Amino acid sequence: QVQLVESGGGLVQAGGSLRLSCAASGRTFNNYYMGWFRQAPGKEREFVAGITWSGYIRHYADSMKGRFTISKDNAKNTVNLQMNSLKPEDTAVYYCAARSYGPSSRAAEYDYWGQGTQVTVSS
Repeated sequence: QVQLVESGGGLVQAGGSLRLSCAASGRTFNNYYMGWFRQAPGKEREFVAGITWSGYIRHYADSMKGRFTISKDNAKNTVNLQMNSLKPEDTAVYYCAARSYGPSSRAAEYDYWGQGTQVTVSS
């Protein structure tokens, strides 16, 4: 059974940083693409960043480039999202997701999802 478990969310002041982690288990994720999404109240779920399981290819939503960094820890089977220079508009539930084919920014194309972790940025 595939499990994606996010951690690291919390409350931070504007300009601060948080590091989210997604622990993946339950199957071999070779050739999977791992994505981070977020969803604010009343808004659609949006793509934040993604990375191939090899770690060689990364993608970012335009509004996150330069502030967020996605990475993999192969030893721990985790996908991390380092978020710097956080803004109040970054407040959302952040989700980890996995899909068994190539990169995608479309939430509907992902096969597995974590339960989400809340990130709140105060002004």
